[in-house]
Formats: sequence, C-alpha cells, structure tokens
Amino acid sequence: MKNVTCSPRYYVAGPMRNHPEFNFPAFFAKAAELEATGCEVFNPAKRDTDRGFDPTGLVGSMEELQNLDFSLREALAADTQWICLEATHIHMLPGWSKSSGATAERALGLALGLTIEGAAA
Repeated sequence: MKNVTCSPRYYVAGPMRNHPEFNFPAFFAKAAELEATGCEVFNPAKRDTDRGFDPTGLVGSMEELQNLDFSLREALAADTQWICLEATHIHMLPGWSKSSGATAERALGLALGLTIEGAAA
C-alpha cells in the first residue's frame, strides 16, 4: 500500500449505466482536469478502455454489457480495491446519486474517511 500522506490520489465516481457511451467522456474530462493539477487519478473508464472495452455508440444498457461479455464483478472489484488501498479523495460526477455503483463508492469512501468532492458531494 502506498503512503497516504503524499499528494492527493483521486478516484472518479459517477453514473455510467443508462448514459450514452457509459458516460466515459465525463470520466475522461474530469480525470484529465485532476491530472493536470498533478494528482494521481484512477479513472474506471480508462481501466475499461485499457482492457479493450469500447463504448462508442453504446447507450449504456446492462444488456450491452452482457452481450459484450463484460464482467461487472471484476470491474467493481478493481474499483473498490483501489478505493480501499490507494485513494485519498473521491470526486463525484454529476448524477452520482442516481447511480447504485457511485453511491456505493461514495459510501465506501466515507467509511474509510476519504475526502469526498465534486457534484453535491
């Protein structure tokens, strides 16, 4: 585990399902903004694209994930592991409160005493 006293390490949380292209453009934009300030950022959208997932043209449905053989369990396991072991901050994207995943990520961050920032954090 990294030393939690170094510069902020952000996890970007927000809605994905039921958003065009799984809301990846919003995740990439916020991650770039945070990285430009020198912060380390875990962007779950980047993790997914690095693993070969291409959201281009998708509507963000659960059926699309199932048809593409995307493992939501594996993705959430990686996300929560990074939050638990690495993150010092969670940045909440607009609409997070309507997302079961982002709500859970926020709750985990609060339980761990992380700084929660962003849209009506």
